[in-house]
Amino acid sequence: MNKAKISNVVIVGGGTAGWISAALLAKTLGNTVNITLIESDKIGIVGVGEATIPPMINFNNALGIDERDFLKATKATIKLGIQFENWKEQGSSYMHAFGGVGKNFAFCDFHHYWLKSQELGIASDFWDFSVNYQAAIQGKFGKLTNLEGTNIPGITHAYHFDAGLYAKFLRQYSESAGVKRIEGIIEHVAVNESSGHVDSLTLDSQQVITGDIFIDCSGMKGLLIEKALNTGYEDWSHWLPCDRAMAMPTTSTGTIKPFTRSIAHEAGWQWQIPLQHRTGNGIVYASRYLDDESAKKILMNNIEGEPLAEPKIIPFKTGRRRKQWHKNVVAIGLSSGFLEPLESTSIHLIQTAVIRLIKHFPHQGIKQEEVDEFNRQSKNEIEKIRDFIILHYKLNQRDDSPFWRECQRMDIPETLAQKMALFKSSGKVFRDYEDLFTEIAWQQVMIGQGLVPGDVHPLSNMLSKDQLEDLYENLRILIKRSVDKLPSHEEFLSNI
Repeated sequence: MNKAKISNVVIVGGGTAGWISAALLAKTLGNTVNITLIESDKIGIVGVGEATIPPMINFNNALGIDERDFLKATKATIKLGIQFENWKEQGSSYMHAFGGVGKNFAFCDFHHYWLKSQELGIASDFWDFSVNYQAAIQGKFGKLTNLEGTNIPGITHAYHFDAGLYAKFLRQYSESAGVKRIEGIIEHVAVNESSGHVDSLTLDSQQVITGDIFIDCSGMKGLLIEKALNTGYEDWSHWLPCDRAMAMPTTSTGTIKPFTRSIAHEAGWQWQIPLQHRTGNGIVYASRYLDDESAKKILMNNIEGEPLAEPKIIPFKTGRRRKQWHKNVVAIGLSSGFLEPLESTSIHLIQTAVIRLIKHFPHQGIKQEEVDEFNRQSKNEIEKIRDFIILHYKLNQRDDSPFWRECQRMDIPETLAQKMALFKSSGKVFRDYEDLFTEIAWQQVMIGQGLVPGDVHPLSNMLSKDQLEDLYENLRILIKRSVDKLPSHEEFLSNI
């Protein structure tokens, strides 16, 4: 145990991870610790994506950030879900829409009633009963707490935004809250021979920065957590075979859709993320099946608008750092691990890591018990997200390329295999403790990619065919009435 009082926090690296960390630490601990962030304008940042999930709203609220100010500063748009195209098979499409689907009953989720109705020959689509989906495909958005005249939840949203502009926004926030920024490149990391802790950093200006706890936001290279402390990395490439991405912005064309597109191709997938001022495009692929030039060709053939820059190649290895907190270094962002951006979880993982650090913050010295608990929670969180991402690949029914056939055949984590087996046999899915994704999220991917249960909950038999048809008709009317009254997405943006 290190009993020295923690007074000085040093953040290594800016970008989204660094400035998110700085902002929340300053908001919560600013009066009790000194916070210094080191970054260099000479070092480019990878960026962690431009799409988010709904908990982002809670994070901004915790900082006291007004949504309108955020939308203006980051050129943000609204995200109601992710549309998955060609994932089940060529030409297929479904959406992981945020929020609820249908109306839940006591002890029995709505999807059981829907599955039962399929057996009875009642024609409907699962997403007929998602208000988020209906608003998304109609290009609409407005604040809607509940469906009109009911207590059925309304719209749940997240954002697409410019990650670079968000980092600048949070830099202003952090510096006004007392965070000290130092420009410089780290040339040397001094590690204490007896304790194994990082003692200080020497910059290219020869300035020496000391600290009690260091937050490594240096990206995939892991300057402190790996290069200095040799923490080790757990490789998940055997489950998630994509190992490269290529990103390229283009001019905006047409209406701004309030959802992300994820379009599967022969050896991976492509994203399209609409912002106010441009569209983010990229391709994720497995280099064993697709070389860079072929990937670039697929990307260029499937963009809308004119390129604003040359495609940028980002090599990666999916996995996690064996310890996210080691000695007096906490890795946050890409230095802690990498999961491809299929479900837009990168920024969320940054935010939850900072929140977890604050909850375990070692004011009176680093205690191994707290470090172990931090690492246990971090491991559980990222492994559950990992399983959800693997699910998309494993459930594909494509037979048009070796890549997709390999994904169908691959062994998967036992935790995921159990969840899939339970759903296939009974239609049941349960949210684990520390699982980011809700039962409804799992249901949408499993149903959307064709995992058909062999049974449903017996409570679904409580409603007759006529009662089910009445329920569906009433839900459709409620959703239509509510969505019809919403402004278009572009109208909403024009009024911020």
